[in-house]
Amino acid sequence: MEKEKYYISTAIAYTSGKPHIGNTYEIVLADAIARNKRLEGYDVYLQTGTDEHGEKIELKAKEAGVTPQEFVDGVAGEIKNIWDLMNTSYDKFVRTTDKHHEEVVQHIFKKMYDKGDIYLGKYEGWYCTPCESFWTESQLVDGKCPDCGRDVEKKSEESYFFKLSKYQKQLEEFIESHPDFIQPEARKNEMLNNFIKPGLQDLCVSRTAFSWGIPVDFDPKHVVYVWLDALTNYITNIGYDVDGNETEEFKKKWPADLHLIGKDIIRFHTIYWPCFLFSLDLPMPKQVFGHPWLIMSDGKMSKSKGNVVYADDIANKYSVDALRYFFLHEIPFAADGVFSEDLLVERINSDLANILGNLVNRTISMSNKYFDGIVTNTNVKVDEEDNELISLCEGLNEKVKNHMDKLRIADSIDDIFEVLRAANKYIDITMPWALAKDETKLDRLNTVLYNLIEAIRVCAVYLQAFLPETAEKIFAQINTDIKDYESTKEFGKFVSGTKLNSPEILFARIDTTK
Repeated sequence: MEKEKYYISTAIAYTSGKPHIGNTYEIVLADAIARNKRLEGYDVYLQTGTDEHGEKIELKAKEAGVTPQEFVDGVAGEIKNIWDLMNTSYDKFVRTTDKHHEEVVQHIFKKMYDKGDIYLGKYEGWYCTPCESFWTESQLVDGKCPDCGRDVEKKSEESYFFKLSKYQKQLEEFIESHPDFIQPEARKNEMLNNFIKPGLQDLCVSRTAFSWGIPVDFDPKHVVYVWLDALTNYITNIGYDVDGNETEEFKKKWPADLHLIGKDIIRFHTIYWPCFLFSLDLPMPKQVFGHPWLIMSDGKMSKSKGNVVYADDIANKYSVDALRYFFLHEIPFAADGVFSEDLLVERINSDLANILGNLVNRTISMSNKYFDGIVTNTNVKVDEEDNELISLCEGLNEKVKNHMDKLRIADSIDDIFEVLRAANKYIDITMPWALAKDETKLDRLNTVLYNLIEAIRVCAVYLQAFLPETAEKIFAQINTDIKDYESTKEFGKFVSGTKLNSPEILFARIDTTK
C-alpha cells in the first residue's frame, strides 16, 4: 500500500547574515512535525533552504568586497551547517540561486505576463532597503517603515506589476470557505480585515535599481523582485512546469500540506502566494501556520542591542537536544516565547535531568543491582498504581496525535512528561529498594521494574520526534529496537528476559552557582 504523502516547508532563510536563534526555532519546529508524521506512517517531504537575491545582498557583498554569489555561498553554507547541527531531517535544502529554480521562475513570470496578470508600469513610493518593501504614504508609521521602524527613501522606477486586485474576491471567498487555511485564527482575521477587505493594491514584481536577481528574460534590464522569486521555491523544486509537463513528483507532492512560517511574513504567504497560484491555476496549500516569535528576555533581538544569540553557540554549550527541548516546549501555540539562558538551564535541570534523566538512570541501575540487568515480566499482583501507569502509557498515542494534529507541539511534550512524572511517582509508591529486601517479593520487584522499563520505552518512542538523539540513547541503554507508534498502543511490548546495558547520564544537572 502506498503511504499517504505529507509535504511541509519552512520559509527560506534570507542570506543577509548568520541566522539567529529565532530563525533556527522554525526549522526545529518543522523537523519535529515531520519526524512525527514519518512515525505515523506518512511519506514525508520536508523542504527548507535559502532566499538569496535582492538589493540588500548586493550591498552587503559590496561592503565585504566579494561578489554577491560568493557572499550568498558563504551564508547559505553557514545556515545549512546550523540546520545540520540541530539534527533536522530535511529532505531538500533549496537555494534560489540554483539554475533550475531561476529558469522556472523566468517561465512563471512570462506565463503570468502572457496571461495579462503582469503589466509594465512605474513605481513611485517609499522604499525600505532592509525589508526590501515599498510603502505608500498612508502605510508609513511616523514617516518610517511600518515593519521595522527604519528610515525609508523616496523611489521612482519602471517596474512590472502583478494584478493582485484581480484575485481579491477569489482570495476572500477561499479564505472564508477554508477556515483552517490560516492558523492561528487571529492571523486569519488580521489578514482578512486589515489587508484583503480594504482592497488589494497591485504588487511590484520587478526592479531595475539593482542587478542581483533573476533577469526577466524578455526585458533583461529588470530583475524579478523578491516575493515572486522566493515564494515559488515551493513548486520549482518539486518539478513544476508552466507548460503542464509536471513531473510525477510534483503531481504527488503538490499541494503542500503545511507552510510553516514566522508570523511576520504571513501576509506574503496568505495573500501574494495564493494569488500567484490562482494565476497559475494551481491548487492552494492546505494550511499556512504563522508561528510566534522567540524573543529575548530583554525584548526583540537586534544587533544594535547586542542581544543576538546564535543556536550553534547555545547547542555547543548545553547540547542540541536541550535546545530543541526549549524551542519545542517553551514557545506557546499562538503567543511569543521568551528565551534566556537562565530559563534554559532551569528547564535542563528540572525537566531533562530530574524528570527524564533521573528516571532512566535509577531504573536501569536498580535492574542491574537486583537482577544483573535482566528485565522479566512476572505479571505479579497488578495493583492500582500499576493500572494507573499502564493506562497513561496506553493513552499516550491518542493524546500526542490529537495535539500534533493541531500543531500544539508543547502540549504533546507535556503528554509525554506526564507519563514520565507518573513513572517517577510509581517508584516512590512501590519502593523497589524495600521489595528487594524481602525474598518473597522478588517476583513483584521484577514486575515493577518491567513496568518502569516499558513506560520508559513508550515515552522514548514519542520523544523520537522531539529529542531524537536522546531517544536513541534510551533505546540503546534499555537494549530495544521496538520503536514504532503501533507498539505503544498495548502495554507490554518490551521483550521479557532482555538484558539492559549500562546506564549513562542523559542530561547532567548544571550547577547554577558556578
